[in-house]
Amino acid sequence: MDYLPMFARLEGRPVLLVGGGEVALRKARLLLAAGARLTLVSPELEHDFHEFAGRFTHVAARFDPAHLAGQILVVAATDSLEVNALVYQSANQLGLFVNVVDDPERSSFIFPSIIDRSPLMVAVSSGGKAPVLVRLLRERLESLLPRHLGGLAELSGRVRVKAKRVLASLSDRRRFWERAFASNTLAGLIEKEDWQGAEGWLNEGLDKAQSEVGEVVLVGAGPGDPGLLTLKALQQIQQAEVVLYDQLVSPEILDLVRRDATLVSVGKKAGAHSVPQEETNRLLVQYARAGNRVVRLKGGDPFMFGRGGEELEVLAEEGIPFSVVPGITAAAGATAYAGIPLTHRDHAQSAVFITGHCQKEGKEPDWQQLAATNQTLVIYMGLMRSEHIQQQLVSHGRGQGTPIAIIERGTTARQRVLTGTLADLAVLAEQAVSPSLIVIGEVVALRKQLAWFGEQGGEQAKTEASRHELKLVSLA
Repeated sequence: MDYLPMFARLEGRPVLLVGGGEVALRKARLLLAAGARLTLVSPELEHDFHEFAGRFTHVAARFDPAHLAGQILVVAATDSLEVNALVYQSANQLGLFVNVVDDPERSSFIFPSIIDRSPLMVAVSSGGKAPVLVRLLRERLESLLPRHLGGLAELSGRVRVKAKRVLASLSDRRRFWERAFASNTLAGLIEKEDWQGAEGWLNEGLDKAQSEVGEVVLVGAGPGDPGLLTLKALQQIQQAEVVLYDQLVSPEILDLVRRDATLVSVGKKAGAHSVPQEETNRLLVQYARAGNRVVRLKGGDPFMFGRGGEELEVLAEEGIPFSVVPGITAAAGATAYAGIPLTHRDHAQSAVFITGHCQKEGKEPDWQQLAATNQTLVIYMGLMRSEHIQQQLVSHGRGQGTPIAIIERGTTARQRVLTGTLADLAVLAEQAVSPSLIVIGEVVALRKQLAWFGEQGGEQAKTEASRHELKLVSLA
């Protein structure tokens, strides 16, 4: 972050503006709109400054460092590089924040592009690096943000005092406002500029407000790339008050969670089950009972080997409201990013997804069915049992030369794909790290033709194995 975004309250505060041309006029208009007590230093002023007559003090002289006395903020907007440099140096020596227009190197603060829906303000800046991009973003935001947002913010401010009195809990107040702002009824009143009706509607809602049990939303975070989050998933994690997340959820996705949310890691990893499932269930119930909006964030899709169904059973038994937001499962996302189609008319007419974890009673899957040809077998969490998987598939008729791939950290910048044959599976698995997905079937051979993400942005490995030896050749 090159600049810290913040909003300054300038009402009645002394600000010095050096310059009297068109650029200075634009800055004067902005500073006066913010209520600054403005002093203008310039031998002459543009004629249009007369529209602000009586609202600023004009010093008809060239800039002198003595003009900085008593000021809290300084803006240099002249067409003279020498004068601008002197203003910057003088202000900097006194520890004053100074802006030299269109000169970020000589500015301790910069003016962002502003979308004004006062008291609601949106500021956009590129730190002076891409002004055209900022202008385009501002135009887009101007068209997206309704004009009545400022009035809605003013209305909220009037009702806020009562909301604090009626709803003692911060989470209850937040939930009330989120529901109110999402209400079509309130939106209709605001669009008609029926401010009295809108205020009455909010007050009526507060009169009926009671602390309620919270809710849990089971959200699929997808395979890793935050761009693969669904719109609904993004909305839910940005509205959550508490987020319980798995280890498979990428840091980039966690960065999208609202800043004031409570983040709780309930991650599990093969060989290192850090949080028992019973504890996760208990936390879900505890946070929801406290009235929180809870998101249970799981990698991939929550109903695909994610124990999401088990967690919802607990919530149902406890009478806690819940909903589900599906996600892109790793089998779909990781294979697509690896250039491996799950089905193909010439190679695979079906795809089977299984987990490498055994059931508690140790029951084995139907290996005869899993070893069938003309299908793609995708194995989640299979690294630790890769040797057993390899032996069972071969013993049930799957050819040792069947192409396989192990996809590490699929869809992320750290994606790596190891390829070989079924005879290599156990040895390849020793080279891989979790989270990894095992793909077995003739479709893997198409990767040579269809690889796009791994070929251009990630790391790729290809294997050549003999009975006693494995050789890895890096193609990165």
